[in-house]
Amino acid sequence: MGYSGARGGLDAIRAAEALVRRRRLAGESDWLGLDQVTERLRLAVDRVQGEGGLWAPELAARAFRQAEGDVLEAAQLLRAYRSTLPRLAYTVPVDADEMVLLRRIVPAYRTPPGPQLLGRTLDYTGRLIDLTPDAEARAEARAEAHRGEAHRDEARRDEDTADASPQASVDTGSRHSTDTAAPDSPADDRVDQRRPPRLLDLLRSLDLAVERRTGEDPEPFDITRKPARPGAPRSAWLAAMSRAETGALMNLWYRNVLGPDGYIHEVTLGEVRHGYLPVRVAHPHTGGSVDIGTVRATETEAIEDLDGLDEDRTKFDVGYGLCFGHNERKAIAMANLDISAWRDRGRSALHQSILLTTDGLDSSGFLEHLKLPHYVTFRSMVERKRAVAAALAEMDRREATQADVDGLLAEAPPEVDCISSVSVGPAADDPVSASTGGTP
Repeated sequence: MGYSGARGGLDAIRAAEALVRRRRLAGESDWLGLDQVTERLRLAVDRVQGEGGLWAPELAARAFRQAEGDVLEAAQLLRAYRSTLPRLAYTVPVDADEMVLLRRIVPAYRTPPGPQLLGRTLDYTGRLIDLTPDAEARAEARAEAHRGEAHRDEARRDEDTADASPQASVDTGSRHSTDTAAPDSPADDRVDQRRPPRLLDLLRSLDLAVERRTGEDPEPFDITRKPARPGAPRSAWLAAMSRAETGALMNLWYRNVLGPDGYIHEVTLGEVRHGYLPVRVAHPHTGGSVDIGTVRATETEAIEDLDGLDEDRTKFDVGYGLCFGHNERKAIAMANLDISAWRDRGRSALHQSILLTTDGLDSSGFLEHLKLPHYVTFRSMVERKRAVAAALAEMDRREATQADVDGLLAEAPPEVDCISSVSVGPAADDPVSASTGGTP
């Protein structure tokens, strides 16, 4: 509004802000608490954190509530708040294999190394609206929770009984993969089931996966400190996609699969994981690594069948995706686009699309600024249109005048020969002509 010359504009803006705040804070229903948002709207809060680039569940819930459910607006609030915070330390890189899994599926293998953990998923649930009355639904949920707690208590008793018997301990350990089992403790063996080996390790052991660990990109590209442009390293486009708007990334992936880009022909998901990753920093005094918390993240590995003329057709390529929270759509699209960007190598506009068009805040900001006053710009456009119209009218007038002149010239009689039509008088010394007046 800085260039607005309208009188009363500031009063209108303040009134609009007051109306938004009054509608958000007042109302006939109960106040929506932050614990309700984080617990009941968990996936929305995860999206806000992922697109805002900050793991802070309570702040994300507050932003989501303030934005009245608008995920992009909430991400904008969260990212703006993050920009005001001081950077106290840099985290130490952690290995994704340290993730304590809540969910792990391997669509590519029926019996993969390690367990399949369905966890919380709607993949096998019909998309039907649950019309159960609230009171009945809460009672059913409480009963289900009690049954689950009783089942867990029974499982713990069985495990304690198994641990007390040497033979039973051997049998318990034999049910797990020897690759993941700790050799000296059945309890550690159970814990390691939450950190199973990944499918990519199996493909590498079979010499079926191309090697993407080239060492050309040792330090991650910090997209919060410098803009990423086409030609940036792989870590830049991975970081951009992890913070991208989920719908934009899905659209770009879908275009890549079925549209004109077409770098992915046969999509196979190797592995999808969701769990807790440690947050680790260097101790300011000792220099040692210290875990200061955890974040939930979703990780995906996608497998692509190499079939290009200049590619190794005996192997697969594997793309990678990792993002904050439980957001499998984004992680899957990200992993497949990672393969596409790698295979593209700058030949098309794919890198530009990933780096410059998938950030929801950038695109929505550009779109929504169109709602701000633009009458100065539009007046200039109108004046240019009128000037063009006047110039065209003047050209038409001149062309019409010239056409009239050309028409008159075309209708005029032919010109008379001046030499043949004019009589030449007699010479002064001609007696005959002089006496007869020039008549023979």
